Amino acid sequence: MSLESRLLKALAPWREAPAWRIALSGGLDSTVLLHLLAGLAQRETLPPLSAIHIHHGLQVLGDTWPAHCRRLCDALGVPLHVESVQVQPGASLERAARQARYAAFHALLGPGELLLAAQHRDDQAETLIFRLLRGAGVQGLAAMPQSRPLGAGHLLRPLLQSSRAELQAYADEHRLHWVTDPSNADSRFSRNYLRHQVLPLLTGRWPQATASMARAAEHLGEAVQLLDELAQQDLQAAQAPREFAWLHLPGLSLAPLRALSDARQRNALRYWLRSLTPMPDSEHWVGWQELRDAASDAAPVWRLATGELRRADQRLWWLSGDWLCMPQALDARPSPGCWLPLAGNGCVRVEGQLPAGDWRLAYRQGGEVMGLPGRGHRDLKRLLNERQVPAFVRARLPLLLCNGELRAVANLPGLDGAADGQWQLSWQPPVSDQGLSW
Repeated sequence: MSLESRLLKALAPWREAPAWRIALSGGLDSTVLLHLLAGLAQRETLPPLSAIHIHHGLQVLGDTWPAHCRRLCDALGVPLHVESVQVQPGASLERAARQARYAAFHALLGPGELLLAAQHRDDQAETLIFRLLRGAGVQGLAAMPQSRPLGAGHLLRPLLQSSRAELQAYADEHRLHWVTDPSNADSRFSRNYLRHQVLPLLTGRWPQATASMARAAEHLGEAVQLLDELAQQDLQAAQAPREFAWLHLPGLSLAPLRALSDARQRNALRYWLRSLTPMPDSEHWVGWQELRDAASDAAPVWRLATGELRRADQRLWWLSGDWLCMPQALDARPSPGCWLPLAGNGCVRVEGQLPAGDWRLAYRQGGEVMGLPGRGHRDLKRLLNERQVPAFVRARLPLLLCNGELRAVANLPGLDGAADGQWQLSWQPPVSDQGLSW
């Protein structure tokens, strides 16, 4: 099957997308993809075609690439958008540049639009070896998926079944011109070392090595799909309706997870955590065991890359963003009907009209007592225990006091306002920003 035929087959399910946008670096691979698609657009009815060039600004030579990409697109009649990004310094320049690039694509893609990337079969083999050497699990060894959601649209890699040699032959045949990134020859970068030192040895001994590794990645992708389906089944019972839905925090019941084998527990949690945080390595999973097996009166914490998993009353809770920091002290007067922002803790308001008195908003300090109709005065600690309020929430719950006496605890029915319903204390907890996941 020709390169063009394979491309058309990969693109067939996406012909109704509102737009196709090519990730154009100006290098060999993306130049071939651009040329192929521009040619197809002359003969086929395709969605509107355009290109995006991400300018990283990492080297002087790279400053000439946007102009090269513009000349290339102008010659083919393809609109081009150039986006400059700031690459954050870090231990891995490759990773930082990739994160900046995909963050830009994430922001630029419109609803349903398709971003076409030019990774090919050799790239897939490199990715598989690289992740294997890092000790990746099945999810990582599945390497690059052919398609996945990205921002409001999708990312598609339509050349994964084609080799670098085929792309080179096409470029030579059509006398294409492309830019060459000098850093691609620097074997200090791990991927370059694999490309220039390792893969030539493997393909010299086994000519079908890259094709075989790409096929292995496909098999592992199927295994990942089966593991995901198993995780979805295992998580159903743990995601039953629960109290404190107003916290808007991801949570699971612990008991259904405990009933699973250790391997199925890890599989279910990997699936659940995937959209929340980068996955921990194998050694770090001891944190899950310690959280799961801690004494019933303990408040264990499993800290991960972008947040932490907590256990409270046999439930697991995912905390991130403002939830990881204690809120600033609160001593303010309520303004009935108006939302009052709370530093690092969402916002609060009194609904209804308060009677006369010195009304103040505050957080729990310890030792508070609340008068309840028919029950007399009760310690706030005991009331929170009765309601099984998670420990990490208690210091955040806004309280309403009148003349120094506790009159309401936000969001807890029966404790959150006047018995006659004339007023009520409502709290909107902070919302965690999960950021981007690649």
